[in-house]
Amino acid sequence: MDGGGEQIKSGTVSDAGTSVPARGRSRRPFLILALVLLALVVGGVVYWLHARNFATTDDAQIDGAIHRIAPRIAGQVKAVLVHQNEHVTKGQVLVELDSGTERVAVDRAEAQRAQALADVGTRRAEVAEASANVEVAQANLFKATRDAGRYRRINPAAITRTNLDAVTSDLRSAQAKVDVAREQVAAAKAGLVAAQAALQAANVAVENARLQMGYTTVRAPASGYIAERTVRTGNVVAPGTGLMALVGDRYWVTANYKETELGSIRPGEHVRVYIDAVPGIAFHARVTSIQRGTGSVFSLLPAENATGNYVKIVQRVPVRITFDDPRLSKYVIAPGMSVEPYIRIIPK
Repeated sequence: MDGGGEQIKSGTVSDAGTSVPARGRSRRPFLILALVLLALVVGGVVYWLHARNFATTDDAQIDGAIHRIAPRIAGQVKAVLVHQNEHVTKGQVLVELDSGTERVAVDRAEAQRAQALADVGTRRAEVAEASANVEVAQANLFKATRDAGRYRRINPAAITRTNLDAVTSDLRSAQAKVDVAREQVAAAKAGLVAAQAALQAANVAVENARLQMGYTTVRAPASGYIAERTVRTGNVVAPGTGLMALVGDRYWVTANYKETELGSIRPGEHVRVYIDAVPGIAFHARVTSIQRGTGSVFSLLPAENATGNYVKIVQRVPVRITFDDPRLSKYVIAPGMSVEPYIRIIPK
């Protein structure tokens, strides 16, 4: 019985009645699980220690200057000299309008200026003639004054009353002619001023006509790529009609950071920008500026918090980030693309 009892304690009895030696449970799975958990904890700590030095957001996109190309005058499109997605340089001709009407206006304005210029010459001649008449009248007045003086010094008994009246009348007539001549000079000068003003107006009309003539040629306001080209040859367009868009060559990032993260962001800090369209590459950039106002303040319908139904929401503030990486020109980058910026926080 004792031997049988020992056999039962040292083994297990199988269904067939034979005994099987007992095995201890393996600790290897627990060790593997513990190592995995430890690795995760260490990795999380290392990531946190690294990530706390960066401020990031996924609410960011590429921005750029988009110019809406539109004519300043009405006219018929004579030629469209660019194609969709074509790169153009600043000042390059994009669209030409029919300039027949504007050319006629320039010719008319130049003819009116020539007439005004001739009128100025005529008025100057009139001023010179009137000035000469004043000199003649003054000479006659001088003679009449001398004659009257001589007659007054003669003994009244030696001259007749008729002669004395004639000399006095000549003196008054000469004085009146001087006054009339001076008035004619003033009138001639006023006419000259009016003619000069008309000439200046004619010069302005010529410049305006030439300006309108220049508006028949639509040029690129900046270097960039053509997009949304809707104009076609033969279209009749009105002032302000959208012809195409021009996306400028300069790009930057607008990242909307939470207001609670702005305290650690400063202009000039280094940024690594990951563009979704160019995976695996970190582009170099720097913080340029921080907008003085949240995005909601500049929205079409700003939030009204004085209604009694106020719910606090963490606001976002746009941060402008400028690229300083020459590799950017090797890739197709366009406004609206999603990016993830990582701003390197400089400890205070």
